Amino acid sequence: METLWEYHACQEYLTALDHMKTHCGYGRETIPQQQDISDYLMQQTNFRMRPVAGLLSSRDFLNGLAFRVFFSTQYIRHHSKPLYTPEPDICHELLGHAPMFADRDFADFSQEIGLASLGASDEDILKLAHCYWHSVEFGLCEENGSPKAYGAGLLSSFGELEYACSPSHPGGDRAPQILSWDPEIASRQEFPITSYQPVYFLAESLQDAKQKMRRYCEDLPRPFFALYNSQNHTVHIDRPVSRSKGDIPERRS
Repeated sequence: METLWEYHACQEYLTALDHMKTHCGYGRETIPQQQDISDYLMQQTNFRMRPVAGLLSSRDFLNGLAFRVFFSTQYIRHHSKPLYTPEPDICHELLGHAPMFADRDFADFSQEIGLASLGASDEDILKLAHCYWHSVEFGLCEENGSPKAYGAGLLSSFGELEYACSPSHPGGDRAPQILSWDPEIASRQEFPITSYQPVYFLAESLQDAKQKMRRYCEDLPRPFFALYNSQNHTVHIDRPVSRSKGDIPERRS
């Protein structure tokens, strides 16, 4: 991936990856440990990685982002299909996601989606999950007039990274459509999970992506607004919340 990252990854990713080679054991001859990565991210952006055994629901996953927690899978793709996996594996998590969480704008952007998910309706959770997919997973940002990847699905796939970022990539009439980043449109844009994306969203910068996502989240109907306290890793809400009689508390281990 390194040659392709040099040409197609955003500068924030390249900077973070370079630092993580020094501090987190990234390299061709080493296997980085998630605890080292999590400790490093905490120092940089107050984000941390939490291992999980499998996939979570969109609501549970986004809930973690509100607390600056990224739930990371532990398994690795089957050796018979090393080039692609429809489910996120440890290669996707550590090569695609982890370096981006060392960037403050990206970390704040991800948390915006998470905070908006707290108390959101199922319909709005779906919209936020679509926004997450088209940004954190497959987002592009512009650098010096060229599209660069910041989405983990691109940064962990040499085939799709080139497909999305290189105008000379062989695609013919199957070349992807590049749209300006607009969370309102992204929230309604369907996507495949077993093939390259037909549509990508291009932000002017990570700062631009964050600001537009924040404005979109502020316009969503919510029973309360949540604020994160970075000192004690808690979320405070701006009004009392009462549970209806029909609600049954969810039991969690």
